[in-house]
Amino acid sequence: MVANIESWFIPFDVFMIICISLVVILAIIFLIIIIIDRACHTVPMMLIANLCLAEFLFGSDLLSMVIFTLRNDLYQIDHDDIFCNFRGYLSYVGYALQNYCFLLQSIYRYLTVIYPTDLFYQSTKFQCFLICLTWLFSFIYAIPFISMNQIKFNLDNQICQMPLGFSFFGIYTALCIYGIPISLIMMVYFKLVQYVKEMNKRAMATNILMRAERELKMLRRTVIIVLIIIIIGLP
Repeated sequence: MVANIESWFIPFDVFMIICISLVVILAIIFLIIIIIDRACHTVPMMLIANLCLAEFLFGSDLLSMVIFTLRNDLYQIDHDDIFCNFRGYLSYVGYALQNYCFLLQSIYRYLTVIYPTDLFYQSTKFQCFLICLTWLFSFIYAIPFISMNQIKFNLDNQICQMPLGFSFFGIYTALCIYGIPISLIMMVYFKLVQYVKEMNKRAMATNILMRAERELKMLRRTVIIVLIIIIIGLP
């Protein structure tokens, strides 16, 4: 059996390789800048570096998947390779990591506004603990996909992924990747909106109010980015 390759598949694969390569390169550049520049050695920048590292992992995996797809399209190959399932596993890990990185940024902004004097929750140690927790969860939650042989080779898309459809693993994946982080981000956002509205009603110091509004504005941008990613990522 030979894969049915449309004429536009190969240019599209090349375009995807270029775009994803740019993302990976930018992630590396930002990571290097954050590591080298001492002015960037702050908790907010550490969270940005965490996102860049997650994007580097996710982007590298996607790049590997697209290169594999291009190879199959060029030579009309209709089977996977030994790393296909692992790439599929990493794609679920990377997607989850990406969303949980946004969640950590949202939580930090919430803590700096609601608990400005409680430095423990804003400390590097506590944020590192949360970062390690999200990375650990992202790698562990997807293990059943490999151990229970849920990731299959999709001939039409030339990638290894779980079959789309209503199933336990489909619900489980949606909950871990979308449900938990997105619902928490939205909850943090609306609580911060409510808090800022309450501050406007009170006689609060101008600098405190301005800081809260600034953090709310940044969190609103995070929400918009996450929603765009969700829309793009929907099957």
